[in-house]
Amino acid sequence: MGDFGRGICFTELLGQEKAKKLILRSFATGRLPHAFLFKGPEGVGKQLFARGLAAALNCRDHDHPGACGSCVSCRKFRSGNHPDFMVISPEKGAIKIEQVRQMCQALSYPPYESDTRVVLLEDVHTMRAEAANSLLKTLEEPPTDNLLILTADSSREVLPTIISRCQVVPFHYLSEQDTVRILAEQPERPDPEAAHLLARLSEGSPGRAGLFLKTEMIGIMKKVISVIADPDLDGDRDPGTLLKTAEVMAELKENLPPFLGLLKIWLRDQLMLACDLPKRCGSEGLMQTGDAGRGKSRSLRQLFAGLQAVNRAEKELARNCNRTLVCEVLLFNL
Repeated sequence: MGDFGRGICFTELLGQEKAKKLILRSFATGRLPHAFLFKGPEGVGKQLFARGLAAALNCRDHDHPGACGSCVSCRKFRSGNHPDFMVISPEKGAIKIEQVRQMCQALSYPPYESDTRVVLLEDVHTMRAEAANSLLKTLEEPPTDNLLILTADSSREVLPTIISRCQVVPFHYLSEQDTVRILAEQPERPDPEAAHLLARLSEGSPGRAGLFLKTEMIGIMKKVISVIADPDLDGDRDPGTLLKTAEVMAELKENLPPFLGLLKIWLRDQLMLACDLPKRCGSEGLMQTGDAGRGKSRSLRQLFAGLQAVNRAEKELARNCNRTLVCEVLLFNL
């Protein structure tokens, strides 16, 4: 989607109906907390929702709880230049104490032109201990006329003391239909068949699906599967093919971890297929024409070993091991 997708109001976003009801109830009662924690999977719209909520809070049209999209405040939100909206994002993978201190200093002043200043702290699960302790002081004694919206990945740990001082709003994966509709609004709009494949493989995360689309990850994945599914390929006899494929994977750089997640989905589907179980993600679309019929017949032991090999590769990347070497070892183990 664009910066605000179908509009600049959170009520116009696709999915997350439970989150909408919780926020609208707060609007209706006039009892907004001093801090929200939007917690859910990566790429399902938490930050986009937060921006839409900020726009709605400061909209000059008070006839409805959403944002009108046309008043002075909404136009500033749309252009990304609203003086009473702050965004704090991780720097080099973490929110640092200097960022929190600067935020606290800004909160000591009243909003410039709105009733409420909104601060969005993205990915607070990346926050270092000293930064988290500094934030706790603000959450314990929040300044008036300010709303903090924290976002966190549900698979990552957040300090219980932070959670207890926020109203938690759960976010969930979107339906395949909603994910396809969101992909249709992307500049790189995929064809319907590709959109449904992306929606299935992203497991309802439009952000992840968009990443797959922009990086042409599906095409790379098909090449990798074509190599590892080739029954004639022998790592001892044809190492050059595996090494060249590893180079292609390593070129994904910071997008290599989500690529490995995609590879795990395919291996998991192969495992479910081998067990004759129906609950699969539909990754058969990753197979090149003819691959399904000539693919290697893998035992359950081999499929489990493959999943373990990908898990090891993920851990090695997290330790900043050489990407190309990690990919080479992985492919030789698959």
